[in-house]
Amino acid sequence: MKTDILKFLNIKDGFVSGEEISIALGVSRAAIWKHIKLLKEEGYHIEAVSRKGYRLISSPDLLTENEIMKHLNTCEIGQKIIHFDTLTSTNTVAKKLAEQGADHGTIVVSEEQTSGRGRLGRNWMSPKHKGLWFSIILRPQLNPGQVAVITQLGAAAVIKAGLEMALDFRVKWPNDIILNEKKICGILTEMSAEINQVHYIVLGIGINANLDPEDFPDELKEKASSIKIETGQQIDRKQLCGKIINYFESLYRALIRDGKGTEAIDICREKSILIGQEVQIIKPGKINQAIVLDLNDEGELVVERENGELECLLSGEVSVRGKRGYAI
Repeated sequence: MKTDILKFLNIKDGFVSGEEISIALGVSRAAIWKHIKLLKEEGYHIEAVSRKGYRLISSPDLLTENEIMKHLNTCEIGQKIIHFDTLTSTNTVAKKLAEQGADHGTIVVSEEQTSGRGRLGRNWMSPKHKGLWFSIILRPQLNPGQVAVITQLGAAAVIKAGLEMALDFRVKWPNDIILNEKKICGILTEMSAEINQVHYIVLGIGINANLDPEDFPDELKEKASSIKIETGQQIDRKQLCGKIINYFESLYRALIRDGKGTEAIDICREKSILIGQEVQIIKPGKINQAIVLDLNDEGELVVERENGELECLLSGEVSVRGKRGYAI
């Protein structure tokens, strides 16, 4: 009901009468007032004037279904959005929902994560109302060997959304988004599968949108930052979220059609900070020097070792660090 009322208020530039809303929705004017009151409690500034009706003045900076839906033009992804004020991890909750049969395209989003997770089990800081923390449940007809490219679909969607908002994002293979040589976004892909069948995939995206310098511990300030810090401007979290979801669906549907994800890989190749650079390839108990040559059509990082040997690295197989620090 609240969603339907907000649609009316968003369509109209001026006032919309309670009678008009009640007739359209088939409920009493008292019920309309009750839900208007609930919307006000959620932070919506709604003006009510006798004989005129209601007018929406402003919306809260919340990542609710109502607010994100305004920015979506998708057919599958984001048709159901589950919003939390706080939770442990959007990926953790999304996996539980997927196990319980949640639909393909369902999105779990939270204002805060208390136990946010990055790649290789690293912690991810997720302060309330300052970032964009969400996970997408996918049920693709892919074999497990094709799943690695899903991370690059997420990276490409973030890059394209950023370009539309005048943000020059770069990608550090396989899952980090960089702005001004600082990490501002991480992507975590997890799946449940058998040898030849994927049951579901959960793609988690965490973006440091409007964090302030004091939100970062000293040990992270050299390598991590936020869009707000790097640009000096507050970012519209709802708009950025909507654009990412829109681009992701387009890239995902292309992957399902051709099984390759060519467009996403091309974007990640173009925006790579690693290609042409000397790097350290870090494996458990072992560090090798190499030069990054390319990102191939399978989304693998192609490197040349010091002995001249070529190697293609799979997502999640190694950690890559620039020789001069986090971002080259």
